[in-house]
Amino acid sequence: MDFSTIVGLILGFVALLVGMSMKGVPVDNLFNIAAILIIFVGTAAAVIIAFPTSELKRVPKLFGVLFKEKKMASDADIIRMFSGWADVARREGLLALEAKSDEIQDPFLKSGLGLAIDGQNADYIRDVLSEEVDAMENRHAAGSLIFAQAGTYAPTLGVLGAVVGLIAALKNLNDIDALGHAISAAFIATLLGIFTGYVLWHPFANKLKRKSSEEVRQKMMMIEGILSVLEGEAPRVIEQKLSSYLSVEERRKLAAINSVDKEAGQFAEET
Repeated sequence: MDFSTIVGLILGFVALLVGMSMKGVPVDNLFNIAAILIIFVGTAAAVIIAFPTSELKRVPKLFGVLFKEKKMASDADIIRMFSGWADVARREGLLALEAKSDEIQDPFLKSGLGLAIDGQNADYIRDVLSEEVDAMENRHAAGSLIFAQAGTYAPTLGVLGAVVGLIAALKNLNDIDALGHAISAAFIATLLGIFTGYVLWHPFANKLKRKSSEEVRQKMMMIEGILSVLEGEAPRVIEQKLSSYLSVEERRKLAAINSVDKEAGQFAEET
């Protein structure tokens, strides 16, 4: 479960409801059927018109991405894995890694290592894997664009809802109480449009972009690791190269882990 998405949604709704209460606005005013229809159904209609069916079919899956934390290996673990592979490849040859391939769960990493074991050259492997990353990035971009466009349409539809409400209010010019109620209801559509656009749809689009960026970054690190093992680089060199993908704090943690492993190895040799 992606708790940041859940917490953000809760805070957003709390801010809206508490803010309305503090301003003396009854919360039940939000349950305006006409406004809800214009904003939610109107936004859905605009999105359906704007995107092909093949992309819209992915929307339920995109919600799953938003609310579920994808299990990914840590960068430190990936770097240490490549370091171990490099050590095996230098001692026993690249074909010795074929047994390791069966243990890999990540299809991208398994494919890349398979290409290396099959004897493909570095340029070919980089091209194939980079094309796969580009295709993945394009799919992710198409998904985030759906929510970004929804965030653009919703506030505008809120204005449309307000206009419709004000047109209805003009029928009650002789009744001050009814006029006030109609004007208040008219702006509920604007409120819902702005809220859904800037608290739901645009943040959802940004979350998908950030998750995609993180996955792309890790896959690019995998490509460099596979090519480094293929070229016979030393484990220490690979660690230094791939550490460039880590933050300063992550590099410190990796160094600490390596230090513990080294001490454990020395202790085992002494005993």
